[in-house]
Amino acid sequence: MQRETPASTLPAAHPKVAHGKVGVLLLNLGTPDATDYWSMRRYLKEFLSDARVIEEPRWKWWPILNLIILTVRPGPKGRDYQSIWNRERDEGPLKTITRAQAEKLAAALREKPDVIVDWAMRYANPTTASRMQWLMSQGCERILIVPLYPQYAAATTATACDQAFRALMEMRWQPAIRVAPAWYDDPVYIEALAASMRRQLAKLDFEPERVIVTFHGMPEKYYRQGDPYYDQCQVTTKLLQAALGWDEARWLTTFQSRFGNDVWLQPYTDETVKRLAREGVRRLALVAPGFTADCLETLEELDVENRHYFMENGGEKFAYLRALNDDPEGVAVIENVVRRELQGWV
Repeated sequence: MQRETPASTLPAAHPKVAHGKVGVLLLNLGTPDATDYWSMRRYLKEFLSDARVIEEPRWKWWPILNLIILTVRPGPKGRDYQSIWNRERDEGPLKTITRAQAEKLAAALREKPDVIVDWAMRYANPTTASRMQWLMSQGCERILIVPLYPQYAAATTATACDQAFRALMEMRWQPAIRVAPAWYDDPVYIEALAASMRRQLAKLDFEPERVIVTFHGMPEKYYRQGDPYYDQCQVTTKLLQAALGWDEARWLTTFQSRFGNDVWLQPYTDETVKRLAREGVRRLALVAPGFTADCLETLEELDVENRHYFMENGGEKFAYLRALNDDPEGVAVIENVVRRELQGWV
């Protein structure tokens, strides 16, 4: 005979829980909370401790990171961030732009009242876990995660997803999850890039002799281990070139931001900029379609550092064509991805 559970051991009623909503969480890389030494150190430690970013044995990497890099790099990197800092909001531009993208996406989806849009960072704040919890508190039983990287890489897209999945592991009631795939070849994305480039080029007081399409680099060994990033970057370049109808001879694809002693994807952006200037190219433009929002790697590394390389080697006219950001084209790209991936949910 089955024993009955005494009524006194059960709660009078299940705790009231919000439900029935669908969340959209935009995920970007991250930015330090401030530019001082200790803020930079915390940010760099979290970033460079990620095994997706630095694929080296822990026994080998730990002393290099903690005894050398985290001692030397926070000061110079803090000064770099200070040069591009949004002083009005006291935050990095990546945070400002990602927030604006989320707000404008929410406005674009206002005919869908059951959809709640939020944003978070893989490193630093606002944390992925805190925003996942907030979406759940608003009744989001389903959440679409949108890593803001048009081209997939383990060091960007995968680690953003890892962080979201870690947050899920702490939840008693987990939402259903979808992850938006990379959109490197999406026609809406390609046309948005082309339209943005046309508009910015039309405002210049010169016509570039050459245009460099630069993507964030990665060690070549990551590519050999199966990462699709390099191939997806090349596809984006080819489609963008076709959309603009430009001669291939005017166009170069390069890779920037290398770190450490490994061989990275080539050709390198900085070396290419120097070489072109030495070869007599006097007018140059750079565009970085892999970045959905301008940040240190574009505003300081490309527009300042590489501008300096070009000018000191004989160049005369230089332009960095900014990312799609929260411009109408940029928000339209994200909206297109989100609407497609929400099908069947809303």
